[in-house]
Amino acid sequence: MSKKRPVNLDLRTIKQPLPALVSITHRVTGVMLFVGLIFMFYLFDLSLSGAQDFAAAQSVLQDHFLAKFIAWGLLVSLAFHLFAGVKHLIQDFGYGEELESAEKAAKFVIGATVVAAVLAGVWVW
Repeated sequence: MSKKRPVNLDLRTIKQPLPALVSITHRVTGVMLFVGLIFMFYLFDLSLSGAQDFAAAQSVLQDHFLAKFIAWGLLVSLAFHLFAGVKHLIQDFGYGEELESAEKAAKFVIGATVVAAVLAGVWVW
């Protein structure tokens, strides 16, 4: 009597459903926000040191592409994390747990994040 067990447990080859990918990405954006706070706290601290340092922090955000890209990335991560977090809260109350509604909610999270990314890009640049 042999049991039919999965032979391949390599997660890179298993196709995950969209709600699972959104959930995993929700965790990744949380880590990105945590790490990105180092950059934001540095600029915040710099801006509070005096008028000259405030101008320096403002110059960093206006003149350097990498700083703008990091700020935009943090805004997009925050938007995704917010939308996915609200989706998770709604599911915690027992709504949208079925596969079809979870798929629609995941698509909504992605669509809303794309809109937020465009708006954040217009605002940052």
